Amino acid sequence: MNKILLIEDNNEVRENTAEILELANYSVITADNGKHGVELAKSELPDLIVCDIMMPVLDGYGVLHLLSKNPKTASIPFIFLTAKAERTELRKGMDMGADDYITKPFDDIELLNAIESRLRKSSLMKKDFPKSALGINAFIDSAKSFSDLKNMTDLEKDARKYSKKETIYKEDGYPKGVFYLAKGKVKTFRTHELGKEFITGLYKEGDFFGYLALMEEQQYPDTAVAMDESEIWFISEDYFFTLLYKNAEVSKTFIRLLSDNLAEKEKQLINLAYNSVRKKVADALVTLHNRYKKDENLPFSINISRDDLANISGTATETTIRTLSDFKEEGLIAISGGTLEIKSLDKLIKMRN
Repeated sequence: MNKILLIEDNNEVRENTAEILELANYSVITADNGKHGVELAKSELPDLIVCDIMMPVLDGYGVLHLLSKNPKTASIPFIFLTAKAERTELRKGMDMGADDYITKPFDDIELLNAIESRLRKSSLMKKDFPKSALGINAFIDSAKSFSDLKNMTDLEKDARKYSKKETIYKEDGYPKGVFYLAKGKVKTFRTHELGKEFITGLYKEGDFFGYLALMEEQQYPDTAVAMDESEIWFISEDYFFTLLYKNAEVSKTFIRLLSDNLAEKEKQLINLAYNSVRKKVADALVTLHNRYKKDENLPFSINISRDDLANISGTATETTIRTLSDFKEEGLIAISGGTLEIKSLDKLIKMRN
């Protein structure tokens, strides 16, 4: 049962409105002024707030302002309920972040429809969309249910095929959009002045990449190359920023989809600085397992060049090859051509420095 906080100083309006909401099977808590309403919002964390504007102690604008500054209450859908219908008042409330505006006297159905619509949209954007092609398209469909995004067309993507070792973008190039990996594997790397590569990212199906340079209005800091036959969607700059900035609720969900392996990258840098060669190579294999394993019931194997594995582990190619040979003799891995199969993940994880 959804919980609604009703903030209204008029006793008759408050009681009648609460009764309507309870008949519609909502759990209702009430406050007779703005200050009390803010306190209840913080303690009860309702699913939606209906708030009058003209109230003693603290008016509706003050309530919205205070709640929008609190991370715990900022995302709660907020509907103004007021007798003031002037355009300037409507605009002020919406500019402050109100989700809807209902004018007294209001029709019961109008109020219930507005509440139902807001709760439905809020629920949609709290969903954990899978990081897959189906998940991204489901997210876009949900985003288009918001009034400020309703004119968005279907996902403006340019699906491109890349062969193994083909470059997607180059270091120092200028971004025009972002990339979504629908199928395959991608690595990003920086090149040392002596020609040595340092891998900065490994991307699997469902990952976005190349967006930080776009958001920071900078050139690409690295180069992206397909590690396998890959299908990559290119999403235009305008479409990307519409999803990111046009609507706060949509933005938060999109950021969750964008979120990547930042903690993993920080750990990688520490490991490169302090770990032994054996530990570095073992950690590289564990990283590949964690990023690319799909079926938990099957042993993990990957076709990867020794150069790429050396660049991930931060070791020389010759050293990596010798270490892999040792791991094979110890029964930790199996090698067949360019394919590595992990035989003992637990021992690789617990490899001593």
